[in-house]
Amino acid sequence: MDMLQHPDFWIGLVKIVWINIILSGDNAVVIALAARSLPPAQQKKAVFFGSGAAVVLRIVLTVVAAKLLALPYLQIIGGLLLLWIGVQLLGEEDEDDGENKQQGNLMTAIRTILIADLVMSLDNVIAVAAAAQGNMLLLILGLAISIPLVIFGSTLMIKLMERFPIIVVLGAALIGWVAGETIASDTALKGVLGSAAWVHYAAAIVGAVLVLLIGKVLQRRGAAADA
Repeated sequence: MDMLQHPDFWIGLVKIVWINIILSGDNAVVIALAARSLPPAQQKKAVFFGSGAAVVLRIVLTVVAAKLLALPYLQIIGGLLLLWIGVQLLGEEDEDDGENKQQGNLMTAIRTILIADLVMSLDNVIAVAAAAQGNMLLLILGLAISIPLVIFGSTLMIKLMERFPIIVVLGAALIGWVAGETIASDTALKGVLGSAAWVHYAAAIVGAVLVLLIGKVLQRRGAAADA
């Protein structure tokens, strides 16, 4: 354990934790959106288990992320999954108001968290892997330390969403934004779309707008059906 006495180890650990704080903002939003429809006791379980499983998933992804990103159509599929998740989460917004709000399923929330984190973390873990420089102990410690940070951020977001419902809409739009970026970043589309920055911004905007439009349409249909 001589590495623990080396300053480079601690510098690397701080880098990994800091990278995770910066890159986990959108993941905290997804976790909060997925858990907000659960009863308070299950909310805590969904946030804890979802965050923990997501971090373990990131450790596995870090080993193969670079190779996965090189596979054509993988990010397109992942982006489409994110669009679907964003629409589903936004579609629950009106159902969660008042005393009769729908009580979601714990396992469904955890599954949603894992799928979204899997897609959204593909490119993020490359930065973490670079900071770890092949040191698996450093990688695992850094990601483990980041778990309470993600849990705290998700718990705070749930409280904010309950107080300010507009955050739910903004959160769903953020998922659509990331979905658009993910699709545009696929290796199969680089020859078609090019690598200009405006292409990725345009794709991100289209993704956000799609989630909002389709989500609102589903909300209205649900309201009409209930009426």
